[in-house]
Amino acid sequence: MLNKTPWWKFTIVALVLLVGFFFALPNIFGNDPGMSIRGARGLSLDASALGQVETALSTAGVKAKSVVQDERGIKVRFESSEDQLLARDEIERTLGGNFSTALSLISGAPTWLTESGANPMYLGLDLRGGVHFLLQVDMQTAIDNARQRYEDDIKLVLREAKLRHTGARQTSDGGIEVTMREASDRTAALEVIAEQLGELDAAPDPNRNDVILARLSEEQSAEIREFALQQNMTALRNRIDQLGVAEPVVQQQGADRIVIQLPGVQDTERAKRILGRAATLEMRLVDEKNTVSAEQSGQAPPGGRLYNFRDGRRILLKKRMIYSGDNIVDAAASIDSQTGSPIVSITLDAEGARKNSRVTGENINRRMAVVYVELSSEIKKGSDGSIVRDEEGQPVRVSSRLEEVITAPVIRDQLGKRFQIEGLESVDEARDLALMLRSGALAAPVEIIEERTVGPSLGQANISQGFMSVTVGFLLVLLFMLFYYRVFGFAANVALAVNLILMVAVLSFFQATLTLPGVAGIVLTVGMAVDANVLIFERIREEIRNGNSPQASIHMGYDKALSTIIDANVTTLLAAIVLFNFGTGPIKGFAVTLSIGILTSMFTAILLTRVLINWFYGGKNVKKLAI
Repeated sequence: MLNKTPWWKFTIVALVLLVGFFFALPNIFGNDPGMSIRGARGLSLDASALGQVETALSTAGVKAKSVVQDERGIKVRFESSEDQLLARDEIERTLGGNFSTALSLISGAPTWLTESGANPMYLGLDLRGGVHFLLQVDMQTAIDNARQRYEDDIKLVLREAKLRHTGARQTSDGGIEVTMREASDRTAALEVIAEQLGELDAAPDPNRNDVILARLSEEQSAEIREFALQQNMTALRNRIDQLGVAEPVVQQQGADRIVIQLPGVQDTERAKRILGRAATLEMRLVDEKNTVSAEQSGQAPPGGRLYNFRDGRRILLKKRMIYSGDNIVDAAASIDSQTGSPIVSITLDAEGARKNSRVTGENINRRMAVVYVELSSEIKKGSDGSIVRDEEGQPVRVSSRLEEVITAPVIRDQLGKRFQIEGLESVDEARDLALMLRSGALAAPVEIIEERTVGPSLGQANISQGFMSVTVGFLLVLLFMLFYYRVFGFAANVALAVNLILMVAVLSFFQATLTLPGVAGIVLTVGMAVDANVLIFERIREEIRNGNSPQASIHMGYDKALSTIIDANVTTLLAAIVLFNFGTGPIKGFAVTLSIGILTSMFTAILLTRVLINWFYGGKNVKKLAI
């Protein structure tokens, strides 16, 4: 029993250690005050934008630690928060409104590491600082909007069926009342509504023989509420992307609330503006007859209005809107198989399809424009920078409206429920536009009812305390193992140190978020990680007391303790998985680090310590073990 380690085990350990150290390395560089710059509304950033940023930094007299451009935008790191604020003002003046800037904390890892795929693990709100929002979704408005749509749909289907009525109106109890012009048409109207609008519960009024009462079914109302919540969550996730937040949390709380956590965000007001912004699309016909004269004079004729393309070109559109983004039910970005250019495939609801078919059929070889409309609001500030408040002391918000033409293609054929938007500059723009169409507009208004800000100083204090707890626990375990098990204890200590590094590496590789409960999981893992070694070392001691040779005791100690170690760790891992699946945010953070720690500790305690012990004692005529 010479306890020699085969070459393939050495290779496995060496590769795991090399990869682990590589992915854990970015975490030692910390974070710097930074700024994320991205193109607004799907615009891509080219080399000229990078040059503009560098020029703005030079004008502001700020020397950046690094300026890096990748596929998501431009990231700038600064020496201090003062430089960060100075640079933001100058960069926003230089770039204008076609770009979004967000203050955040950016990793100080060198570029060669990040370009190789090694990034630091994300820190949660409690460690990094940031802002926490609790949003209330106005479900009643979502229901009211749905009722209004169904009211219009009822009028439309009855008109198409040539069933005359004197009107449809919403009642105070949440229903829709339809009065037929002829009482004899009521039965036919009920059949048409049931056939085309089956999600409505329609029935004759028992007191009036010419009236139909329709209302949303309970199932449909529940679906509308669920759709409004999920639609708002999707829209908010896409808006948060403009803030450059590395790992935002957007999750449902209860039946009508949404929790948003933005780690590292320093500009709270900007975050609130983006979360509360509304965006949609409008389809309008181009006024072909008066376009040239309107562009030259700068004045629109009656029934028309001048709009701007993104590049500043002007175009005259008719005031009457064909339909809006509210009629779009789906959108997907793809590549045109014939031209190879990016497109967005649009799917309309029934009302939008009817309007689209009629208008495009009547205007073949004419142009139809796609207008992007963005509604936003911000807190009004005085000339001295102070917040303007109303009589009740609440901040006064000022609304603004941005309108620009994305594209104005020629109508070649009559369109229906599905059509394509062409003329887009890149695949990224098509993808962003599709995302905006699917989820850019909120399905129901939201109101921020709770706001908590965790300052960077408090986050740093949590990091320091968490690091201290890990350090104290780590040192106590090291001293105990070294004193009690000597050489074997030293091998266990090396394995414990490597285990911590591997945990950080796994968190970094999967870009998981480390929270304060996660730090608690690491502290627990530090204590648990040596359990396997204690079992092995005590088994070796028992074999020595039974009269076995040192080499045989080492072999039998590792061999006989293996099944016990696996059983103990598997049961703990199952408990951690249950915590992750059924627990809330903090419990999940604890479960993640605990699960990772169990897996890495099994590798280090069983394989790494065996390699170290074999390296020290293997192949030697040992008469006594330092254990």
